[in-house]
Amino acid sequence: MPPMVTNPTDSTRDKLLQAAFNEIHLHGFQAASIANILRDTGLTKGALYHHFPTKHDLGLAVIEEVVGNQLDLMIFRRLRESERPALMLLQLIEETRRQTSLEAITLGCPLNNLMQEMSPLDKKFQGCLNGILSIWQVAVEDALSREQKTGVVRPEVDCHAAALFVVSAWEGCIGIAKSQQSLKNFRLCLQQLHGYVQSLLVESAR
Repeated sequence: MPPMVTNPTDSTRDKLLQAAFNEIHLHGFQAASIANILRDTGLTKGALYHHFPTKHDLGLAVIEEVVGNQLDLMIFRRLRESERPALMLLQLIEETRRQTSLEAITLGCPLNNLMQEMSPLDKKFQGCLNGILSIWQVAVEDALSREQKTGVVRPEVDCHAAALFVVSAWEGCIGIAKSQQSLKNFRLCLQQLHGYVQSLLVESAR
């Protein structure tokens, strides 16, 4: 995931969020070290607690403002704004397949990691993470529904069910690849997802 966009009006808060994101991505939320975050930013505990009274508050902010915003930038917004959203969905899957590095596979998807670690333990984390998944699913469903109206997606396709499967498969590909530490299998899995989305389209649009 690329670095977050920095807000010049609150650079201290943004530094803390980016450092916390990096720490959580490397070690998970529960093992994330406040000392490491402060070391990486050069800031004091007072600066941290001014913006985030607890580690829990910091973690939720990372999900909403770093993980969620980056997924919006990379995927959700591009689907919403595209005039050919079904083709954009195919493009996004292919970009992910080609551009994801072995390092990214090794660390895993930040969203997926936090879902596995924190959703069973904390209702607020669960709600926040599920909120991002819901936005993702709605973005895909809307993309397919719009293209269904233009005749690009086959009329019998259940766009809601298809969107749920696409998001589940996308995240599942990342989770399995991380477990197997296999970039090859990740790319193979995304290739199959690409083929599934193609199968939703009418023959002339494939």
